[in-house]
Amino acid sequence: MSQVRVEFTVEPFVDGHPGAHVLAAWAAVEATGTELHSGPFSSEATIDETRLDEVVGGLVNAAFAHGADRVSLQVERMAP
Repeated sequence: MSQVRVEFTVEPFVDGHPGAHVLAAWAAVEATGTELHSGPFSSEATIDETRLDEVVGGLVNAAFAHGADRVSLQVERMAP
């Protein structure tokens, strides 16, 4: 099975002061047992491709349920 890197940004985002919509998206990813790396411009996780629906669906739903205006997402298949 292939690994994919999921990179996302939840907006609005204020560096150092993530709102409830950002925190909810992060929590949704972490609730799946996935390690999350958050940086100054985006957050990312590497997951098995078969878990895309679970992880991406969860983070998008959580973000919008908590007031996000926008979720930007990029998914990249990792080299074997």
